[in-house]
Amino acid sequence: MSLPCGLAPEDGLPVGFQIMSAGLNVSQLQAVHFTQGPSLVLAGAGSGKTRVITQKIAHLISQGMAPQGIAAITFTNKAAAEMRERTKQLVGKLAQETLICTFHSLGVRLLRDHGDALGLKEQFSILGSDDVLGILKDCGGSTDTAAVRQWQWQISSWKNDGLDSSDALRMAKSEDERALAVLMQRYEERLAAYQSVDFDDLIGLPLKLLQRREDIRQLWQSKLQHVLVDEYQDTNATQYELLKLLVGSKAHFTAVGDDDQSIYGWRGATLDNLRKLPLDFPQLRVIKLEQNYRSTSAILRAANAVIASNPKLFEKTLFSELGEGEPVRVLACDNEEHEADRAVARIQSLRSSSQHRAMKDFAILYRANHQARIFEQALRKAQIPYKVSGGQSFFERAEIKDLCAWLRLMANNNDDPAFLRAVTTPKRGIGHQTLAQLGAFAASHRLSMFEALFSHSISAAIPARGLGSLQEFGRFVNDTEFNARAIKGAEDAGAFLHQWLKDLGYERYLFDNEDNEKLAAARWKNVLEFCDWMAKRCGGITDDTAGITTTSPAKSLIDVVQSVALLSTLSGDEKEEDVVTLSTLHAAKGLEWPHVCLVGVNEGLLPFRSDASDDAPQEAQELRIQEERRLMYVGITRAQRTLMVSWLKRRKKGREFINGKPSRFIEEMALDQATVREDPREKLKALRAQFAQRASEEALPPN
Repeated sequence: MSLPCGLAPEDGLPVGFQIMSAGLNVSQLQAVHFTQGPSLVLAGAGSGKTRVITQKIAHLISQGMAPQGIAAITFTNKAAAEMRERTKQLVGKLAQETLICTFHSLGVRLLRDHGDALGLKEQFSILGSDDVLGILKDCGGSTDTAAVRQWQWQISSWKNDGLDSSDALRMAKSEDERALAVLMQRYEERLAAYQSVDFDDLIGLPLKLLQRREDIRQLWQSKLQHVLVDEYQDTNATQYELLKLLVGSKAHFTAVGDDDQSIYGWRGATLDNLRKLPLDFPQLRVIKLEQNYRSTSAILRAANAVIASNPKLFEKTLFSELGEGEPVRVLACDNEEHEADRAVARIQSLRSSSQHRAMKDFAILYRANHQARIFEQALRKAQIPYKVSGGQSFFERAEIKDLCAWLRLMANNNDDPAFLRAVTTPKRGIGHQTLAQLGAFAASHRLSMFEALFSHSISAAIPARGLGSLQEFGRFVNDTEFNARAIKGAEDAGAFLHQWLKDLGYERYLFDNEDNEKLAAARWKNVLEFCDWMAKRCGGITDDTAGITTTSPAKSLIDVVQSVALLSTLSGDEKEEDVVTLSTLHAAKGLEWPHVCLVGVNEGLLPFRSDASDDAPQEAQELRIQEERRLMYVGITRAQRTLMVSWLKRRKKGREFINGKPSRFIEEMALDQATVREDPREKLKALRAQFAQRASEEALPPN
């Protein structure tokens, strides 16, 4: 075995560092061992793509490539963390030297290192979606959140296509598009003045950097000896151009993806990137991974039949050696309540037939978030624990982000994104021009925006009225921070936080800025819950709010504030629980369960249909149906052992009931008629399970 440059056997390489190729099939071995040029690994659902990527990293290192010269890029922090851990199992501590990250993390690294070439200071701010929304509202002079969201989507779409405001203005085909391009120009000016970037800029700006600066481009091309891209079918036009500039003419890269699982067209992902690869890289080696290690043959047959109706970029057919398995079952349900009851009965039936089926083995998948409610009710009624995946988490709510921004700023005055959110929430008569002047001054003096407030020369840059409001805000932050440092214990922290909210006038702000009084009250309730959550942590008592159980000694409020970001991250899906999963199909991608109920498979729901889609050109409608078909394919291939598909004879649309029609995708599954009807034995099992549960409950002593 050859070792990476500068490494010797005594450097602590793990035993068995050599690739253990015995467990790889022929196609996987080809994908791992091809290293001398560009390759496209077409990885079908459940075909072991993550294993191929990590084994290839280990193989490259074993062949002498420095781990620092390898980059593995994916789309989510969770996927990157899993990849890093599995690589560590193969190569030990060398995994820490390999660049395993998301596209956006790579963009941050490029901008932190070289952003000065674009006029960015090293401590530039990264704005979240709500921060962007607020800036766009100011730029456009609108309080209509729905309309501003549409502006935000269009600007994001332009950026993902590699366009700036001047490009958008030049290509505008209508007065509305021209007006939005002008708005985008104002938005760009604001970001530059604030020394801030949005999420799309983390790809677009590094691309501009590599395009404009040959020295930086050559530096990174020499640094990265091999680049691996996971979920390649999810890349947008800008990410593809960035990849090309990173790999250069030597083109040592591995793109791993599946055109049949491209379901993110609505956020800029394009299959054109797959079409372009063989054209841009004629020497491209295409390797297909068609053996599925997840699902039974019955499930894969249905998946292959559905996706066969889509045009193919690359032909492939999944197969499994896990046996035929149970037939796919299709249920016609009377309405939403009946469908939810049948899903619950299905879970109870399968669990009653085996002592070893955990709750976490089951998932209920649907097209849209609003479909979850009726299943939540049915699961609660049956006393079945569950979690909802793919919806909005507590810490993603605007009101919680507002408070976290204030608390972050108190803990770290150099946090510019927190400053920008806090200084305008609630509003205190500080306009965008004043903030732009402050941003320009802070950038020119290499200060954070908060530090710039109290600079001796700031009065020459900002008019007295605006400066007075800014400095009053700064003094309020300093006073609150000073008092917070002395707060310790749950009772004192609770009293302090409630007084702080009163001093902020946050309750009035919520009700003044929300048309729906009930919604404002719900948001205020979230605020109070958050403050109680913070106070409990100051008291050091055991608490399991937000899915985290903690027991710790009493802490100061500032100590707790500094851990808020970590706690909010951990409150997601990091902790595996023995519960049934409810999830949208989009959020389910990359996951799998032994038993899956795919629900609401109706025309109008899956494929989804809207008035806007009906008015679209025929070609656009067909592309939409193809993506919806891929979404169905993703749903089917989440199932390992059993799959139930259900549709509604009658469903709610708004306040009315309409007759339901089974999705065209059910017919495309090409199932035998015998599999479409419900097995009466299952119904009997479910009834027995319900009777047994009822008898057990009746036998319990009263509280």
